[in-house]
Amino acid sequence: MSEKINFKKISSRALIYLVLGFLVGAVLGAPLARASFLGDLWQGLKQLGSRPAPATPPSMNNAVTNTLYKPVLDYERAVVNAVKSASPAVVSITISKNVPIIEQCQYDPFSNIPPEFRQFFGDIPRFTQPCASGKTELREVGGGSGFIVSGDGMIVTNKHVVADTEASYTVFTNDGKKYDASVLARDPAQDLAVLKIQATGLPTLPLGDSDAVELGQSVIAIGNALGEFRNTVSVGVISGLARTVTASDRAGGTETIQGVFQTDAAINPGNSGGPLLNLKGQVIAINTAVASGAQNIGFAIPVNRVKRSIQSVETTGEIQTPYLGIRYTLITPALKRSQNLPVDYGALVRGNAEGAAVLPNSPAAKAGIRADDIVLSLNNKKITAQTPLGAMINELNVGDVVTLKVLRDGRELTLRVTLAKRPQ
Repeated sequence: MSEKINFKKISSRALIYLVLGFLVGAVLGAPLARASFLGDLWQGLKQLGSRPAPATPPSMNNAVTNTLYKPVLDYERAVVNAVKSASPAVVSITISKNVPIIEQCQYDPFSNIPPEFRQFFGDIPRFTQPCASGKTELREVGGGSGFIVSGDGMIVTNKHVVADTEASYTVFTNDGKKYDASVLARDPAQDLAVLKIQATGLPTLPLGDSDAVELGQSVIAIGNALGEFRNTVSVGVISGLARTVTASDRAGGTETIQGVFQTDAAINPGNSGGPLLNLKGQVIAINTAVASGAQNIGFAIPVNRVKRSIQSVETTGEIQTPYLGIRYTLITPALKRSQNLPVDYGALVRGNAEGAAVLPNSPAAKAGIRADDIVLSLNNKKITAQTPLGAMINELNVGDVVTLKVLRDGRELTLRVTLAKRPQ
């Protein structure tokens, strides 16, 4: 095997030989011999210094290139495989409703003028304006997305996609088949709903573990973008955890959703109800909202909540959600200073324009919780902006018994509360 040449070491050695040779030549040799000797040395050193560095073998360049591109190719292949496996189970949902047929009706803008004065106006032109004819027709008024979770036709979507109880819903599967859909259940507290179509042997999507999701994790969104482009794919990362957002729909309704993921994977109108996947092709969340006026800031409901909703529908025929029965404000350091509160965390039990601080006959009322109490923790888990009380309750089930630590008039109390079914 050939040895690599170290130019720096050779140059130092040559310099020493040059000096020694000069001294020997100066003392022993004739002038002509000295000149010839020095010339030969100088030519040898120039040839040595001009020698090109050894080239990197082509095999080494290929190895570096393969090392750099292999992770990128692996990532792309993972995305493609996840989309291929998931797409057959992603559906488009169209919303249809009987709406009034608007026609152009004639009207007289001078109808209030007394007849004796109308003669002075001559021939009055005819005017038209839009008016309801009294007839209706079935029209498509909106759309969304969903995904199949059981082979016999159970589909998960957002509640706001199927919120209109007077509308009819149609599901289009990836292979182009069309099904009438019925709404099995709407979640009273979260933006979740379950539909049913009459079919068997349908492809389904595996549900992952949203508790294992990490910030920066790669994700894939699939849905019916703009209600027109089916199975549109966008890729991004989890850009935030445990967010609280207030979302509004086209009908003007609003809903506060706690503990949702934030993602920069593009989510467009019509994507609502579609799956947010990990690179294994597992559903980790449901796309539910997008921040208006922002670039690629969307939100998705963790899938572990969906699992409980599906199980609830299968066992009870409805989505039963636990509730405590209080209205509260999360305490922050700023709220502590402005309200002169004893702590800078927890949930301050306080009413608002929507109603009293403690709902009558609720689990909280039965446990003795009062207005202006501060709930510090639930099952020894501290209540903060990152872990709000509502989000923690959403992770539990109807009938669960929880332990609350409550601060009242400077004293800490421990209360045990049995969560009840949230009223519709």
